[in-house]
Amino acid sequence: MNRTLKSILTSIAFGATALGLSAQPALKMLTVDMSKLFEGYYKTEQELAKLKASEQKAQEELERMVKEGNQLADQYKETLEQSKNTLLTTEARSKAETDSAKMLDEIQRRQADINNFRGNTQRMLTQQWNNVRGVLVDEIDKKVAEVGKGKGATVVVDRNSLVYADSAYDITEESLAAINKDRPATPPAATPATPAQAAPAPSATTSETPSVTVPGLAPKK
Repeated sequence: MNRTLKSILTSIAFGATALGLSAQPALKMLTVDMSKLFEGYYKTEQELAKLKASEQKAQEELERMVKEGNQLADQYKETLEQSKNTLLTTEARSKAETDSAKMLDEIQRRQADINNFRGNTQRMLTQQWNNVRGVLVDEIDKKVAEVGKGKGATVVVDRNSLVYADSAYDITEESLAAINKDRPATPPAATPATPAQAAPAPSATTSETPSVTVPGLAPKK
């Protein structure tokens, strides 16, 4: 290969490299507040309203279980007193003692059921929320990407993870309008508390496990 042909090929290779570099778009970085988008997304409100309804239903069921347990505890108290009543026959006292022992076993079983119900419901609602939250975040990400591309961005980052970001390059409001574009005219029946982006685990019941009150006996753990 002569020297002239080598020079031509070298020039072509250099030109192709330069063309490839010039084809790369200039870096344009925009920011977005993902927490604000998650909190302001109408579907987040809808899903939290559903979760709140599930929590309420679980709380009502828990209260029913505790009420029935306490009614049984009252019967246990009466039967236990009969077993110690010297005015009754030996046979009657013996029967009352046997019945009270069975009632106590049933009360402790129901207390265990209450503990299991609360724990299982808590785990179920937490998992349900985590699954829904993942779907919502994916939907928000796609809309943010669309808005960013429409404004010529090469990169869109969450401003919450930046030390400093000029607000002139922020597209949160445009993105918020985009994700709520299809919001129904009728708002959700109940407006739940505003969630944080890293949503806390739902609490299906009261902070402490309700117990069946048995006279003279501490609840079984």
